[in-house]
Amino acid sequence: MLRIALFALLLQLGGCGVDSGGGSGGGTVAQGVNLILDATHGDGGAAWGLPDCSACHLVEQIHAGASATTRSMTIDKGYATCTGCHGSNGSGEPRRCLTCHNGTDMPASPHLDGTQSHNFSADALGGMADADCLICHVASDMDGAFELERDLTPIADAMQLYPPYNSEADFCTRCHNRDHQQPGFEMVTDYDDPLIAIEDSYRYVDQHGEVDGTGARTYAGLRSDYLYPSEVKCSDCHAMHGTNNSGLIIDNSAKGVSRLDLSLPELAAHPFSVVATGGEYSQLCVLCHQMAVILDDGAVDTGNGLAGVHEVGSDCSTCHSHGEAVQAGL
Repeated sequence: MLRIALFALLLQLGGCGVDSGGGSGGGTVAQGVNLILDATHGDGGAAWGLPDCSACHLVEQIHAGASATTRSMTIDKGYATCTGCHGSNGSGEPRRCLTCHNGTDMPASPHLDGTQSHNFSADALGGMADADCLICHVASDMDGAFELERDLTPIADAMQLYPPYNSEADFCTRCHNRDHQQPGFEMVTDYDDPLIAIEDSYRYVDQHGEVDGTGARTYAGLRSDYLYPSEVKCSDCHAMHGTNNSGLIIDNSAKGVSRLDLSLPELAAHPFSVVATGGEYSQLCVLCHQMAVILDDGAVDTGNGLAGVHEVGSDCSTCHSHGEAVQAGL
């Protein structure tokens, strides 16, 4: 009986297409690019559907060529880390992103702290669940470099085609639009609500978007390395993964403003807090805007240590909002 059991185990290991050291046996769609296992996993699929990774892979030896951080987390957390990066292997096991991506193990990848997140529920406060992560990041390669085509889920455009993303905003507006929202993720709201109006605003009105600014207006002036003709990424102002501000406005500069030159002396205190309530966005705007000629409240500290915007303590949205023509939009 013992011989039969040992023979069966050898057959299973042989089907994995790996040695006990946990080498690859194939089964990823493109090793090093797409990490999700498919039906060819383990010499033509012999390992497909197996929920127990330990049958073929020794946790002490997998990820031997990975970074020290990845390897130590794998060893520490064991096989609970597998499905997050490699999928369920056809087993139906849930994918666990937050096993590694959490405030303790990877506190800045991404920043998950805060009372609000892009959890696909307009009425629910709180952080993200594993399933929320996968809606936008179904097959990331986890290489530490953000790439639009690899790290974001393919989503259909208005023509129901899947062309490459030309920007981060192109990804966001394939859901946030008026007339071609994704099935199962429809947003029922007012026609002018930025939640759905942002696609048109970004293209035709908002100077943070495809409309080039000139820098010729009264309160002109930007911090380096922001330029008037450049497009601003959605995530420069909105924190998808966690923030304490409504509208997913970032609550500190470490969560956005990706082009800011942090070597500038006036930014030495980075990160700067951002409290945005009741349309008072001066602490957000001042992260990028710094008027060249000081007028009005231009020299007034917004409350986070920075100055440079013309109104502090008032409702910015009276004149500035996504899609509004007043002052050329926000």
